[in-house]
Amino acid sequence: MFIAAVLLFAGPWQTSGADVPVASRYEMRAEHDPNGIGKFYMGREIAHVMGHPAADWLERPEREVEERPGLVLDAIKLKPGDAVADIGAGTGYFSWRMAKSVGRQGKVFAVDIQQEMLDLLVKKMADRAVTNVVPVLGTIEDARLPAKSVDLAIMVDVYHEFSHPFEMMESICRSLKPGGRVVFVEYRAEDPEVPIKLVHKMSAAQVRKEMSVLPLEWVETIKTLPRQHVIIFRRKN
Repeated sequence: MFIAAVLLFAGPWQTSGADVPVASRYEMRAEHDPNGIGKFYMGREIAHVMGHPAADWLERPEREVEERPGLVLDAIKLKPGDAVADIGAGTGYFSWRMAKSVGRQGKVFAVDIQQEMLDLLVKKMADRAVTNVVPVLGTIEDARLPAKSVDLAIMVDVYHEFSHPFEMMESICRSLKPGGRVVFVEYRAEDPEVPIKLVHKMSAAQVRKEMSVLPLEWVETIKTLPRQHVIIFRRKN
């Protein structure tokens, strides 16, 4: 997990959310969902992080049918030469697919907070002869990406597990180029038929609520996936 201290940067991207004292930003509750950590942000309980011992679940064969990664790529419309950040990349399930989309002139920053996940990712990229994926060891508060370097940052089934969502999203916003996009792929909390634990789902309204304190504007919500929605924002210039 991340070990860096909270850093609040002054700048034109900073909004009212950055002025909230850190101690007041989150709420701890003794009574909570056992699948959550008891820490709440804007009324939502944060889920436990999936550890690297469960990495095989990320590569399960049925994921192709359940999550339709091809439809995700269609939705985000990557271009050759794009720089993409795969936040919470895990084993690189999406990283290598996006690496093909952006081509040799493009780059995928594969960010994870577990070195063990990145070790698995590096091996899988080597097995696939993928050379434009760059592993990045982040922290729970900082993606550790260069400023204004990324055309698109994507989080697939990840954001709801951030223990410091505001601080992490601040760091992601700093990494975006002007007009850069942020994409959330989350299991739909609005649909009780989606067979995922409640704290591992997010509603589109909750995602938009949490992004409202950041320098991001909502672009669209895409509903072409079987169980998830794709929620796209753009950095305000």
